[in-house]
Amino acid sequence: MTVRWPPGGLGRFVPGFGYNPAEPTPSRHPTPLNSDIGAPRPPPAQHRAFASFANRDYRILLLTATAAMMGDNIEHVISYWVMFQKFHSPALGAFAVVSHWVPYLLLGAFSGRLADRFDIRRLIQIGMLLLSGVSIGWGVMFMTDSAAVWKAMVLLVIHGLAGVIWIPAAQVLIHRIVSLEQLPSGVRLFATGRYLGFLVGPVVGDGLLQVFGAYGGIFINALIYVPLLIWLLRAPYGSANSGAAAAPAGVNGFADVWATMQVVARSPVLSSMTILIGASAFFVGNAYQAQMPGFAVDLGHANADFSYGVLLAADAAGGLAAGLILESRGLLPPRVRTAFILAMIWCCALFGFARSNTYSVSISLLFVAGFVELGFNAMAQSLVQLNAPGEIRGRVLGVFSMFAMGLRTFSGLSVGLLGSLVGIHNSLSYSAAALFLLYAAIFATRYASRRRRVGAFP
Repeated sequence: MTVRWPPGGLGRFVPGFGYNPAEPTPSRHPTPLNSDIGAPRPPPAQHRAFASFANRDYRILLLTATAAMMGDNIEHVISYWVMFQKFHSPALGAFAVVSHWVPYLLLGAFSGRLADRFDIRRLIQIGMLLLSGVSIGWGVMFMTDSAAVWKAMVLLVIHGLAGVIWIPAAQVLIHRIVSLEQLPSGVRLFATGRYLGFLVGPVVGDGLLQVFGAYGGIFINALIYVPLLIWLLRAPYGSANSGAAAAPAGVNGFADVWATMQVVARSPVLSSMTILIGASAFFVGNAYQAQMPGFAVDLGHANADFSYGVLLAADAAGGLAAGLILESRGLLPPRVRTAFILAMIWCCALFGFARSNTYSVSISLLFVAGFVELGFNAMAQSLVQLNAPGEIRGRVLGVFSMFAMGLRTFSGLSVGLLGSLVGIHNSLSYSAAALFLLYAAIFATRYASRRRRVGAFP
């Protein structure tokens, strides 16, 4: 007999959404809780390295989606370079960052609702068409020498909208393709693919720019999104909520989003992981990457040479190494407590990087930061997917994306704007320290409360 994990659990009855008959009834002998906040202990199983990769459809999704995420970074390299050459506008550069993250903040939860109500394959295809169209738009503008600020802003907005449409849908698709036992592996490998895109994309983008020029390289980039788009034409994963209760009528718009956020708030696991990722996005995000030229100058590597490239790639290299090592060895299974510990290590690594004045130490700390960042990000995503009620999984993931991606909009203030006042080293170290204190307070409060209830601290 196959037992789904978690048995019964949150998916049986969700206030505001009703009863889901697709979920199993409660067990007479409930599964014991692990040391995390209310998280069910998975059944013991022998670890298989890269377990989700054994699934043929998941392999196709992973490879084509990784290529798409690499294409995203290739486009940034080429388009940002041309925009800098044409306009020399810091304001346009700032708009590029804002337009990338604000759509997640405003529309992430609504995008998750679309993933519950419509065919997720088509949502991903819409995202691919928009991304490919943006690359073609850049190429036409470069080729005809008709670049204008307003055109660049339109393309940047469309690019941001494409991401918020396809990313939550892709996360739901992972859940449909792999088994529950393979899900942590699938989420971690998908996150590893994102880091691979961050690491390889700029290198490939620079190569395309050097060999084919701006418009030639960006036209080639438009083709990178095609394989995922074509595969999804016949991928056998149906329309929304296959086998689950239909999305309830009469719960719409902001009321729908608010009801989903209430479900998240009532679940200790969902709320803990959403706060964990949202706080990291708000205080730090990836805003320090935009300040790397300043850090490089202070470390004595101001020229655009190999040493500067290593500084830019160290964080992504750490994330890629984490995905490969943790997945191959079966280390760090998803647990709430472990996620908080890794996040606090991340804060310490970034604080050390911000205060370092030695190049080798800075590279090492960035590598550690990337390693643990992948660990707690993938862990949080896995726990949210495993604990989200089946009939509103897309909406829960949409809310999670809103916090994880949308709140990065404000990290530009905590790291970037504050950096213009007190210096980038101080701004990053202050932000990392504040985030560490927040995590430590949550960790101590949650686990002190649990210790009083169960009489032991695992």
